[in-house]
Amino acid sequence: MPTSVPPASPPQPGNILTHLASLIRLRNQTGTLLLLLPSLWALVLASNGTPSARLIFIFALGALVMRSAGVIMNDLADQSFDRQVSRTQSRPLASGDLHSAHALLLLGGLLAIAVGLLGFLNQLTIWLSPIALGLAVVYPFTKRFFHVPQFFLGLAFGWGAVMAWAATRQQLDLSAWLLFAATICWALAYDTIYALQDRRDDLRVGVKSSAIFFGPYVWVAIGIFELVMVGLLAIAGWLENLNLSFYGGLAGVAGFLSQQVWHLREDVTPFEALRMFKQHAGVGICILAGIWLGTF
Repeated sequence: MPTSVPPASPPQPGNILTHLASLIRLRNQTGTLLLLLPSLWALVLASNGTPSARLIFIFALGALVMRSAGVIMNDLADQSFDRQVSRTQSRPLASGDLHSAHALLLLGGLLAIAVGLLGFLNQLTIWLSPIALGLAVVYPFTKRFFHVPQFFLGLAFGWGAVMAWAATRQQLDLSAWLLFAATICWALAYDTIYALQDRRDDLRVGVKSSAIFFGPYVWVAIGIFELVMVGLLAIAGWLENLNLSFYGGLAGVAGFLSQQVWHLREDVTPFEALRMFKQHAGVGICILAGIWLGTF
């Protein structure tokens, strides 16, 4: 007599919470730091070294919320690609551990929190906010048609600096746009390094990436991006009358980045690429410290 197969049990609440935490990369906040740091640069520089604690809290929470929302949108858009890339096959949506409906519910909650935070900011910052959401929505799809999708990531991350400047000074000065451009160059550099992990799989699947586009000259491209970033930050510091402490710190950052570029002349393993990517959180913190010291 054949035995009947019991129906699959629905996901348990504890498992759903675990998968939701994995979905938003709760244990890995490097991305949140990389999103937050340009906003902190702007808050410190625009306030001449005395940023509002209230604004720091709002932008820190906003970075956590929007980065979490961003990775959900990215995973929703990339499920079919993620299943074909070894590094991303285990993501909750790609593996089937989590339903899209759960992801969409969490996304809606996160965006509601982000909208709530806007209520504590001035009118100019509120007017700028739809652009941030638009960039977050568009970015995941750019890897289908644009050879350097990292540029759009830079736009999205850099827009936080523009909003932070507007929240502090209630106007947008040239320095704000220099920080915006510097962040774009920075994201182009570190996210190209990140993309080196998946270069073989991306070629096979058909995903576009700066790590593929620049080919054997990827180290040259990263070096140029970082050189321009340092130059833009230096000009912003000069416009805001920062002292020599800022330029000394910036020189140290440039020296460290040049070592990374030198190392990238040779092929790096996925582990090395991830390690070098994570080092950029420290780079951003050093720049932040230099800006603050430069205001004294």
